[in-house]
Amino acid sequence: MDENQTEMVRNFVLAGFSQTPSIEAGLFVLFLFFYMSTWVGNVLIMVTVASDNYLNSSPMYFLLGNLSFLDLCYSTVTTPKLLADLLNNEKLIRYDQCIVQLFFLHFVGAAEMFLLTVMAYDRYVAICRPLHYTTIMSRGLCCMLVAASWMGGFVHSTVQMILTIHLPFCGPNHVDNFFCDVPPVIKLACADTFVIELLMVSNSGLISTSSFVVLLSSYSTILVKIRSKEGRRKALATCGSHLMVVTLFFGPCIFIYARPFSTFSVDKMVSVLYNVITPMLNPLIYTLRNKEVKSAMRKLWDRSELTWKKQET
Repeated sequence: MDENQTEMVRNFVLAGFSQTPSIEAGLFVLFLFFYMSTWVGNVLIMVTVASDNYLNSSPMYFLLGNLSFLDLCYSTVTTPKLLADLLNNEKLIRYDQCIVQLFFLHFVGAAEMFLLTVMAYDRYVAICRPLHYTTIMSRGLCCMLVAASWMGGFVHSTVQMILTIHLPFCGPNHVDNFFCDVPPVIKLACADTFVIELLMVSNSGLISTSSFVVLLSSYSTILVKIRSKEGRRKALATCGSHLMVVTLFFGPCIFIYARPFSTFSVDKMVSVLYNVITPMLNPLIYTLRNKEVKSAMRKLWDRSELTWKKQET
């Protein structure tokens, strides 16, 4: 292998959004706003849940705080590199950095899928078995389910990484996306990847599709078991925000991972949706539709304002 081919193996070139510097500068401002909003919204939810005794003791809000942490991690895997590349002409990423990004993308992403499934189970127990809710969804069980979500994400990501690192990469080295992910990276391998593609699709595609089916089944069961119209209205109000989050997250993931590794022109925009937009929208969806979270945030603000006034005096 000559020197140029060795350089190709060691570095990948990520795709940009435009060849025009002014457009990429505008996109930098836009994505920076999204990323800052993601941090502010999710940190605010985590602090609110941790500081409020009622929310902190509630299984639903304990899981919501963990979801916010995962959203922060998920967005941080790709967005900082995206922001840096929007200011650079050469959008290079080293091979080892690419593999690390791919690993943590699937680690956190799969953990979030499993956690959303856990949250659906929590809503099922709360609505269908309210008298036994606190007994079933104990803090110990919640911690175990969260840990299982992280462990599931780790196992899934490890499988993806092992299948990728054994492939030879000798050129070309242009990744057709703004971050390293399995479908665009696998296309660059200098080997027949048909079997590996099937294994990866059955892994990522199966996890995203099956989790989404389980979630829809859970909510359908809730609506079927509730007979009264008023009860169904309350159930829809309670689960509506969760359904919105689930649709925004799982829809793009299923589109990307539950099909053969062929490229479509909208793939990059779909990737922006679930990598950048969804982690920012989750706090807004849960906050705007939840009176308890808004009330706790007001109390937190009042306590903070009182503390500031005491410090000034």
